[in-house]
Amino acid sequence: MKYLLLICEEAEPVHAGPGEADAMGWVTEMEGRGVRKFGSRVRPAENATTVRVRDGELLVTDGPFAETKEQMAGFDVIECADLDEAVEVAAKHPMARLGMVEVRPFWEH
Repeated sequence: MKYLLLICEEAEPVHAGPGEADAMGWVTEMEGRGVRKFGSRVRPAENATTVRVRDGELLVTDGPFAETKEQMAGFDVIECADLDEAVEVAAKHPMARLGMVEVRPFWEH
């Protein structure tokens, strides 16, 4: 089953030790296991554009759809046997210690 990992950070920067926030070791391990399909960092929330269509009218606003203290910093798409494995993979991501990782399953077709 495929899962989206939303890599999130707190509003206030967390002070990490040298290399502690570097996810390349996690990427190498998860790609070696065949679990990680792809992922990327994303630009800060102030670079977001939110698109809505209401009653046929296009509404475009600057910023994220929700105002929160926590912000999405990146994402990864993984494929795991079950939620337990997805949680195990998410827990190994450096941002699980420095921020948070939301695990969300994709709909299966």
